[in-house]
Amino acid sequence: MSAALGALIAHVAFWVLLVYGWFWDELGLRGVGVFLVLWIAGFVGAGWIPHGDSMFFSYVALLDVALVLIVFKGDLPVT
Repeated sequence: MSAALGALIAHVAFWVLLVYGWFWDELGLRGVGVFLVLWIAGFVGAGWIPHGDSMFFSYVALLDVALVLIVFKGDLPVT
């Protein structure tokens, strides 16, 4: 159950960050296109790897980290 919740959070964060970055012009159409191609490549590539489903969720989480660094120009401040 916790893995499914983590996967859900990763996917929601990915799509929210992608839309946020596009809406506020932090990502242009090219940037959105690059992240969509990377997401599709990971989705397709996960089918070729045994137990690739769980690896795909980690892959999406890495895309989330890259999006946060690009959209917010660095890490999010905690305080």
